[in-house]
Amino acid sequence: MFSFVSCICNQRILIACRLLQPNKHKLTILDDVSGIVRPGRMTLLLGPPASGKSTLLLALAGKLDPKLKKSGGITYNGIALDEFCVQRTSAYISQTDNHLGELTVRETLDFSAKCQGASENWGECLKELVNLEQKRGMRPSPEIDAFMKAASVGGDKHNLVTDYVLRVLGLDICADTLVGSDMERGVSGGQRKRVTTGEMIVGPRKTLLMDEISTGLDSSTTFQIVKCVRNFVHEMEATVLMSLLQPAPETFELFDDLILLSEGKIVYQGQIDHVVDYFKSLGFSLPPRKGIADFLQEVTSKKDQAQYWSDLSKPYSFIPVSAMAAAFTDSQYGRNLESHSHNSDGHTNSPEALARSKFAISKYSLIRACFARELILISRHRFLYTFRTCQVAFVGLITSTLFLRTRLHPIDEQNGELYLSCLFFGLVHIMFNGFSELSITIFRLPVFYKQRDNCFHPAWAFSLPNWILRIPYSIIEATVWSCVVYYTVGFAPTVDRFFRFMLLLFSIHQMALGLFRMMGAIARDMTIANTFGSAAMMAIFLLGGFIIPKEAIKPWWEWAYWVSPLMYGQRAISVNEFSDSRWSKVSGYMNNTVGTNVLLAHDLGTQNYWYWIGVGVLLAYALLFNVLFTLALAYLNPLQKAQALILANSEESKDSKNDGAASDRNTTTEKSDRTNVLEVTTEGTRRKGTLPFQPLTMTFHNVNYFVDMPKEMQARGINEKRLQLLFEVSGVFRPRVLTALVGSSGAGKTTLMDVLAGRKTSGCIEGDIKISGHPKEQQTFARIAGYVEQNDIHSPQVTVEESLWFSSALRLPTDISRETKKAFVEEVTSLVELDELRHALVGKPGSSGLSTEQRKRLTIAVELVANPSIIFMD
Repeated sequence: MFSFVSCICNQRILIACRLLQPNKHKLTILDDVSGIVRPGRMTLLLGPPASGKSTLLLALAGKLDPKLKKSGGITYNGIALDEFCVQRTSAYISQTDNHLGELTVRETLDFSAKCQGASENWGECLKELVNLEQKRGMRPSPEIDAFMKAASVGGDKHNLVTDYVLRVLGLDICADTLVGSDMERGVSGGQRKRVTTGEMIVGPRKTLLMDEISTGLDSSTTFQIVKCVRNFVHEMEATVLMSLLQPAPETFELFDDLILLSEGKIVYQGQIDHVVDYFKSLGFSLPPRKGIADFLQEVTSKKDQAQYWSDLSKPYSFIPVSAMAAAFTDSQYGRNLESHSHNSDGHTNSPEALARSKFAISKYSLIRACFARELILISRHRFLYTFRTCQVAFVGLITSTLFLRTRLHPIDEQNGELYLSCLFFGLVHIMFNGFSELSITIFRLPVFYKQRDNCFHPAWAFSLPNWILRIPYSIIEATVWSCVVYYTVGFAPTVDRFFRFMLLLFSIHQMALGLFRMMGAIARDMTIANTFGSAAMMAIFLLGGFIIPKEAIKPWWEWAYWVSPLMYGQRAISVNEFSDSRWSKVSGYMNNTVGTNVLLAHDLGTQNYWYWIGVGVLLAYALLFNVLFTLALAYLNPLQKAQALILANSEESKDSKNDGAASDRNTTTEKSDRTNVLEVTTEGTRRKGTLPFQPLTMTFHNVNYFVDMPKEMQARGINEKRLQLLFEVSGVFRPRVLTALVGSSGAGKTTLMDVLAGRKTSGCIEGDIKISGHPKEQQTFARIAGYVEQNDIHSPQVTVEESLWFSSALRLPTDISRETKKAFVEEVTSLVELDELRHALVGKPGSSGLSTEQRKRLTIAVELVANPSIIFMD
């Protein structure tokens, strides 16, 4: 047994050191997928979760992970992807919302419009329309003609195209609201999803690949967006492939063509009008009052397929997806599709159809747009910079009291050591004050990678404003520390040495900002950056020449001593102080001056040129680190790991293959699952005797909620001090009754649930909220309530099972035995269908771990294992 365990440990060590290849299993995501997406026609990509829709869209957009093995070819108008700039020709709209939360909705779309050359594109469209009108002898509508001309003229602050997209997407009511993030308040989840869509279509690009844009949107808003895109497609002959999980019937009818994907295979592709007849030929009929989209997603599932069987001439037997795909290939629809695919080289001679240049506008316009955005971000972070400046002044005051010059100190080596210590502390503090640049850089990287991959701007256009606009801040910090500390402590009193002291602090601060910026861009993860960043800082401090003198450093570490930027800063600032005339008194020790003895005691240079060497090297390091920062942004990609799928046993593996994707559920099934969840937690657990709880009734009467009036609305002339979000809301939630809270996006659904659950930390709440007739006490209410947020926030480095165990261990009563907790966790895991993923890492959204749908299931399960009496599901 011992030798077996040792063998396993050694194997894991070899795999971690990349000396041994781990056991890999081939997973086919897309299997012999062929098709055509025509211009001027709306194409819907339909399929259950984990069927390969996102992978197909990424492949068409030229954004597949290069580590994936792929075969086949993709052409636009008969031209291969490597012959033009596909990133500018097509726009992939991700289902992951990555935005800078400090920008408003309008500012986000304005920046996107500037980088994509929206005004220039509208100008080209205007020229095409004018030529077309002249050929056909048409006279344009005055309103449309005025709009086209105004849209073709770009503005410095706002763009008319942005205003148009805001109105189409229904974002004009929150145009001046901050986008926000998972940890910052901003627009609602549905509005943030529309911002993701608007950021790409504001271009405009004539090829749109839209991945699950309806997530978080109500059916009415989804219908309006699809209708607008449909008009754009038909009028401008654009090409759109849109993926939707479960479109409403009225939205489904807006599409012209359909691609049905399941288990990585195309089950049907063609006109939407023919899809019902095709499946009827296979023996499956659409029941009355059943949506076609629901029917198509359930007809490929083993659990739901039997109910649609209508061929009474032979008994029903499950038809797997592979058989359906083969049947489609042999059908008339499949043969017609293949013939059309071989004759799809139209418009290849049009030079304007495909983008040839990498960027839409000139370098000057790009850098101007990036500078303007960086100024806005700095102004939004003014609290951080103000606090850090005050921190420098406060620490400087403390330093001054520690080294206070109440009298003229005797000029000797002992007091020289005190002055040298104060100089070293000043360098370290100024250097550490740039550490926050590390987290700021890492938090902005996802947005940068998205915009870089879509050819919004190059890496240098992002890094240059970060560098240039931090120079005034470095000057302020150096000035504040120098003014507070220099004369108070009693450094060399000459004016020239004071300004040289200030210049050196400026240089060390610029070097530190560049160093932390570079660390963030290379690490690309906060945990890795903090770990290696702290280790690098300790090495720099130890080898800086003050803590350990040069003569005490071992020979094999001397190279690191000369590489350390702090060493040059320490030498420069020491020479600036101890070469002053007041330290020129001859000492009785070694017949040198006192200043020379202090410098030699730490093996620091005594020549004056060391000051200018130090300043020059620090500025050179600042330049080097910013160049490396730019190169890291240009050539490194986000840290991504494969989305692991660990099956519990072989039987579950077979079942999952027969059932299609592991997470094959549509929204209707999800709604019934949620109903079953509540039934199991109220009745099933009580019937099984696992974890009974007290059923509770929640009532609320005349609930009002106020927040402070936003400054943007006050600027419009609104004089009220408070903005009311909830108006006299009353209702009751009863046990064993599943209540649906419905409303359009931005109607206040999340606000109402936050107020009732006691999750609002700001604003003013009025009204009565009672639990079973008693006033709600938040401390006890939190123990019996669960809240499923819109945002799926989890620890990325733990598994699904560990996440559920952690939640149950902290939230279930201590008198419940471990075996009972384990049984309850297993029940919830099976209920939300995560038992096959129990050992998979959660990962980060959009890059690793669980998919979006699986992550939502985990969010629900984390709350259910707490056995709540009242559960809110947003």
